[in-house]
Amino acid sequence: MQPLIDNARTFGQRPEEFARLAEGQSPQVLFITCSDSRVVPALITGARPGELFELRTAGNIVPPYASEHPTSEAATIEYAVEVLGVRDIVVCGHSHCGAVGALVRGDDLTAVPAVRDWLTRATPRPAGAVEDPTVAEGVQSHVLAQVLRLRSYPFIDKKLTDGQLTLHAWYYEVHTGSVLTHDVSSDAFRAL
Repeated sequence: MQPLIDNARTFGQRPEEFARLAEGQSPQVLFITCSDSRVVPALITGARPGELFELRTAGNIVPPYASEHPTSEAATIEYAVEVLGVRDIVVCGHSHCGAVGALVRGDDLTAVPAVRDWLTRATPRPAGAVEDPTVAEGVQSHVLAQVLRLRSYPFIDKKLTDGQLTLHAWYYEVHTGSVLTHDVSSDAFRAL
């Protein structure tokens, strides 16, 4: 913890770098990814403060759209698209994902009921090789399912139809640092 505290103490000693951030934000990208501490969107993309609007959820799950009982995730997505006007949404899964791994393996999650119940939103259950520690196939199919889920949000569907929004499916390899993107024409994940 101490290195984090030390950095936080010196972080604000560069006010000229942060003064413009007080004027507001205008990110072009909503980056939806897992809460996993090994996945750091700004490091992966090289983004500076104000360039990415981030949504981090266990297993990068996009919950079903429900206007009657909205989730904080849906509110974040709606705000990014409707208020901030992001032009791109990236759903980025990652290797060695504990949430997707638990789904692929069918782990017993009774000891963590909130996690268990949250993961039920990840339908359909991702396919993949149970013995693969990277859970690559499962994560990649899961990311595509979340992109499809985004398409069911009415405001996203409208922006896609109007050509004002693009969806991207990424897979980040924790063990190599490589980022793959889903190529629609070949239906495969390829290096960026």
